[in-house]
Amino acid sequence: MDNIGKEIHDNIGQKLTLASIYMQQLEHENKQTDTKEGIQNISGILNETLWEMRELTKSLTQNSISEQLIYDLIQKECERVEKLKIIKVKFLCYDKKLILDTEIKTILVRIVQEFIQNSIKHSECETISIVMHSLKQKATLVLTDDGIGFDLEKRYSNGMGLKNMEKRVKMILGTFAIESKINVRTKITITLPI
Repeated sequence: MDNIGKEIHDNIGQKLTLASIYMQQLEHENKQTDTKEGIQNISGILNETLWEMRELTKSLTQNSISEQLIYDLIQKECERVEKLKIIKVKFLCYDKKLILDTEIKTILVRIVQEFIQNSIKHSECETISIVMHSLKQKATLVLTDDGIGFDLEKRYSNGMGLKNMEKRVKMILGTFAIESKINVRTKITITLPI
């Protein structure tokens, strides 16, 4: 992931930056209102994509993850999604100074990202809730959306994202539980030893 993050930053990042500069030049040179408005829209999309790409590459590099607390990593993901103004994300952490291994933090951040993406794409939710706490050598992460839910048996057997989440949790010796019903929220609870 560290190498992928660097490659994305060095290759795609440079191309997006050049494209953004060219769009700014076109915007400056063009005087026609319709064309100028179209260029401004494309420029806005490019700049937003560039910002999201930079945030992604930061989260992919191991140094970024190893140097930060899990609270800060999840909080940044929530802020990133909130900036899109598509849904609300509420994050409540009872132990903001919780210290976890880099591998565990990486896996938990990826699961949070996957859950958020799934919720945005499929659930028609308005709010995602993330709660994290620790007690008696165990950490618990609860991810909930207020969306339309799904038939657990049908979707879970086909859903690569859900299977990947569960595999990742097992890699760090945790337990993974999912609850969902049609027209009811979806909830994932992850518990792991610390």
